Amino acid sequence: MERLQKFMAHAGIGSRRNCEELIIQGKVKVNGQVINVLGTKIDPERDKIEVNNKLIKAKEDMIYILLNKPDGYVTTSQDPQGRPTVIDLIKHINKRIYPVGRLDYETEGLLLLTNDGELAYRLTHPKYKVNKVYQALIKGRPSNESIEQLRRGVLLEDGLTEPAQIKILDKIGDNTLIELTIHEGKNRQVRRMCKAVNHPVLNLKRTKIGSLDLGTIKLGSFRFLTEDELRWLKKGVGLG
Repeated sequence: MERLQKFMAHAGIGSRRNCEELIIQGKVKVNGQVINVLGTKIDPERDKIEVNNKLIKAKEDMIYILLNKPDGYVTTSQDPQGRPTVIDLIKHINKRIYPVGRLDYETEGLLLLTNDGELAYRLTHPKYKVNKVYQALIKGRPSNESIEQLRRGVLLEDGLTEPAQIKILDKIGDNTLIELTIHEGKNRQVRRMCKAVNHPVLNLKRTKIGSLDLGTIKLGSFRFLTEDELRWLKKGVGLG
């Protein structure tokens, strides 16, 4: 059971004090009956609450999870082929959440899961230009010309990619570890970009989305976002 004015405030009707005033003014009904007594308790799961003759519902508690996705998991809630999904890695969460964008089956790294549809939309829509940072181990040693081509844009089957930021991080044997920053979300984009300049990806990991950093979280583990992380992430897409 929950106090009526607390339920109303949580549902976004107004401040606790404003909600109390609405109750006193007789503008709130519970199961069709006007309630004007403060402190009335209701069952949010069963009772029908109306304010000014409009039905209100409790706001769903939002969940924001950072997962370090391992190789060998699909970024969906269910897979018709029966492969493991990223949802299988999220234990003891009884609310429906979904991944924000996708990492392909072989790709590791940062994946955000949430039930906040507006934030998910803004993080993935191209007009918000949210940067995604990847570390890619690519075959061979790219020439300056290949690096510049990646920076300027690569012509793929579905169009020219927008300019990317490229850094060479290390040389590992005959191969090269690079960092790519893009804000598009084309299917398998990083892999296709590197293949187009004849340096296919051997290993790929996403390390950052907007202001959100993977940090030191172990592969296959997850944690909830901190208040600061969420505030900066929302601010970056005009929600804060």
